[in-house]
Amino acid sequence: MATRARERLVEAAEQLFYTEGIRAVGVERLVAASGVGRASFYRHFDSKDDLVVTMLRGYADGVLERLKADVASRGGGPLAVFDAFAERFAAPDFRGCASINTMVEMADPDSAAHRVAAEHKEEVTDYLDGLLAEAGYRGHRQLAEQLMLLIDGANVTALRERTAEPAKRAKVIAAALLDAAA
Repeated sequence: MATRARERLVEAAEQLFYTEGIRAVGVERLVAASGVGRASFYRHFDSKDDLVVTMLRGYADGVLERLKADVASRGGGPLAVFDAFAERFAAPDFRGCASINTMVEMADPDSAAHRVAAEHKEEVTDYLDGLLAEAGYRGHRQLAEQLMLLIDGANVTALRERTAEPAKRAKVIAAALLDAAA
């Protein structure tokens, strides 16, 4: 049962932090939402920050795996990434990128949560780099970093505009970059 309590805390944290923000949700709210007692919370996590880091790692892994599967289902090309993001941006529960949201809330680059969120962005950039290298693009690392910039910008713009259109516009820019690099 102890393992399930930990899972319930992480699940509640993922939902609440994503919808309301990390700082807005306290330990009391987390234990109430998860149905786990306060003592159990502290058996599994040293602090709320420890839970934030654990939740972010699991969330980031899941996001990257879903992105890989979505891109593969769309043919595996680098531009398919933007179609996958467009679908995510159109979801009614879309509240932006959890990693970007975390880096904004936990602005100290030395904080563990900020580092985990930044590492996730690097992992996505590495994934893009692999897609581009596999597709035969020279300068694939620089292109991957440019595509990541487009993706991050599209994420923030999609949150502001409440539409999937930023992913579609970013895809047009990405296609021009890839054409120029071919």
